[in-house]
Amino acid sequence: MIYTITLNPAIDLVIVTKKLEPKVVNRTESFELQPNGKGVNVSFILKKLGIKSVATGIGGGFTLDYVTNGLAAKGIKTKFLKVNGLTRVNVFTNVIDQNTEYKEVNPGPEISKEVQQQFLAYFEETLTEEDLVVISGSFAQGIEPSYLVQIARIVAAKKAKLVIDSSYLAVVDTLPYHPFLLKPNETELASFYHYKGEMTSAKTVELAQKLVQAGCQNVLVSLGARGAALINEKEVLFANAPKIKVVNSACAGDTMLGTFLAFIEKGQSISEALKVAVAAGSDTASRTGLTDFKLDKLLPQITVKEGMK
Repeated sequence: MIYTITLNPAIDLVIVTKKLEPKVVNRTESFELQPNGKGVNVSFILKKLGIKSVATGIGGGFTLDYVTNGLAAKGIKTKFLKVNGLTRVNVFTNVIDQNTEYKEVNPGPEISKEVQQQFLAYFEETLTEEDLVVISGSFAQGIEPSYLVQIARIVAAKKAKLVIDSSYLAVVDTLPYHPFLLKPNETELASFYHYKGEMTSAKTVELAQKLVQAGCQNVLVSLGARGAALINEKEVLFANAPKIKVVNSACAGDTMLGTFLAFIEKGQSISEALKVAVAAGSDTASRTGLTDFKLDKLLPQITVKEGMK
């Protein structure tokens, strides 16, 4: 079974408006409410591709109910611990005449140490060596980045696979537990090694290979409008991104990760998984919701090649 962990779930309010002016009533073109959180999105993508998962995490209030109800409506099992306080609502506003997007992201509820231990206990009781755990995104208030290491330790002890998509520097501290895959973007990859120079292709490969040498099995690097790269002990693969008009970039990385994992789960090659993952992530970025996987116009634009030169 695949378990996705979202420790700061959200409802995303996605707004499209022709203009955005101060101190006046701005009438919008459209809006959409979406159950969200990075792990939540991975579960949605896995479901679209016929892969079962259990969406887990910690949240609170009627806003968490909206998230869990949205997952259940798609036939996805959930196991969220509920606390006092509200799961957050984030706002993403696409302003047409500015050709830009505004992102307003709120903090989540305060999570006690007791609840954190209850969540870890759930995984200690549940995981088997056949399972894969995906932990994605930021944490709610009260949860320290070192919580990543506690989860990694449990997953390793159970001989399960671990996937991490997080910007916390504590990601590096999980490497002794040999995560199956890390999914940083270029900025996150640089921060892991406190590198402040230009992220050239050569530097991206160098830093990703350092993660591999330190224990990570695969590194999937999101390169934004340039595409993505997959680096492991045996190969360096690069897939260019197709040309799109960006509408909402909030869930593109989650789509890419979920698609990549689904294709690997189905036994497809890493090269094919990377190609479809980039196409799906790009398609999500071009719309207000997640991709519908009608990728016929995007896939021919993408080439997977060895190396990043």
